[in-house]
Amino acid sequence: MNKTKIGIFFSLLLLIGLTSCGEQKSNNKLMLNEVLIDNQNNFQDDYGLHSAWIEIFNRSYGSADLAGCLLKVSSQPGDTITYFIPKGDVLTLVKPRQHALFWADGEPNRGTFHTSFKLNPETANWIGLFDSGRNIIDQIVVPANALGPDQSYARVSDGVADWEVKGGSSDKYVTPSTNNKTLNSNAKMEKFEEHDSAGIGMSISAMSVVFCGLILLFIAFKVVGKVAVNLSKRNAMKAKGIDKVEAKELSQAPGEVYAAISMALHEMQDEVHDVEETVLTITRVKRSYSPWSSKIYTLRENPNRK
Repeated sequence: MNKTKIGIFFSLLLLIGLTSCGEQKSNNKLMLNEVLIDNQNNFQDDYGLHSAWIEIFNRSYGSADLAGCLLKVSSQPGDTITYFIPKGDVLTLVKPRQHALFWADGEPNRGTFHTSFKLNPETANWIGLFDSGRNIIDQIVVPANALGPDQSYARVSDGVADWEVKGGSSDKYVTPSTNNKTLNSNAKMEKFEEHDSAGIGMSISAMSVVFCGLILLFIAFKVVGKVAVNLSKRNAMKAKGIDKVEAKELSQAPGEVYAAISMALHEMQDEVHDVEETVLTITRVKRSYSPWSSKIYTLRENPNRK
């Protein structure tokens, strides 16, 4: 009994350890991705206001939950403000390769994604993301005076280590809640257009694909049809108790046999054969005789022996 209790106790400890490790691994999927401090005419929040915002990116191919995590900000040495991301909001579950946007407006009563702190555009801003166990997941320092109005400090591409200033040129624009690097062109399409401007090669390729598909479908249906016919024949032979040898002999019958069978079936279906009478009549034959020629009068009776 004691051994059973000890085994259950250690099993529970192992389960708790695995669960905590799994949670820590899932939180490591998250990372700070883009920060905008001075929002003049950029993205608006759900109240129609322009506020600073912090973008968090889920770099994995599985969902990650921000509930219970901590966002910490420090604009001056020793002055750190912490925002606890509340639990119970389904929107804190970040889908694979997706983003979550938090508004640094100092109004946490406006919703889950409104923090209790603001960002200072005149000083350097340290931002840290911590899990529920207060272990740091990611951190970034936005340099002082590095960003102008409506400019963001972001990773060059989602999840990479290099950072840059976005919003200063047309090819580097601010991307809240979306990929930091968006391709406006397709190199393969441009190369194809360069070598086939009239589209003749594309038409030939498309028609070849269609015809090849039709040929493959024809072959597939033909093979399936043959298999189905063979299966039906085998089932019919099995139901009638005919083996393969007998079936082969029947298939090798002479043409006269098939002709006779066909003629008989034709006559039966067209009713051109004679219909025999099925009524049987029995009549008794009555013969009359004369007494003078009857043998009963000419035979002698044997005497009785006593």
